[in-house]
Amino acid sequence: MSEESIKIVGYNPAWIGIYETERNFLYSLLGDYVQGSIEHVGSTSVVGMVAKPIIDIMVGVKSLNASTGAIELLSNNSYCYYPYKADVMHWFCKPSPEFRTHHLHLVPFNSPLWGEQIAFRELLRSNSDVASDYASLKKCWLTNMKTIEKLIHNKNGHL
Repeated sequence: MSEESIKIVGYNPAWIGIYETERNFLYSLLGDYVQGSIEHVGSTSVVGMVAKPIIDIMVGVKSLNASTGAIELLSNNSYCYYPYKADVMHWFCKPSPEFRTHHLHLVPFNSPLWGEQIAFRELLRSNSDVASDYASLKKCWLTNMKTIEKLIHNKNGHL
């Protein structure tokens, strides 16, 4: 995995449309692999939140084993697979590890990780004080972490 440098930017309303376009593409591509829904998660899904300009998308699947075939399908359609947290998800980036516009997480629908991601997104969307504190924390992390991998590792330890 590449050690891509981190950039955090102000909220961009275009992120919603970018997500919706990709969600439609993923529904048409993944079809029967999708169980539940395809969700926009991460900071770009929270109106007004500063974020890495990378759209995080979580696809509900029946199980990791049942969705293994989606790895090749996605790899043939501009996504790069990486076995990050392979015990709880299939993880991809697009268009390349060196330059990412999308992160894609195939996660068993209603698994603990699914619930955590949705609950955190909804907390940030509904509580402006928590969202403001989280934005401040992200800016502090940016000062100390210089790559996405270091930021993700540090962030996951705090959330």
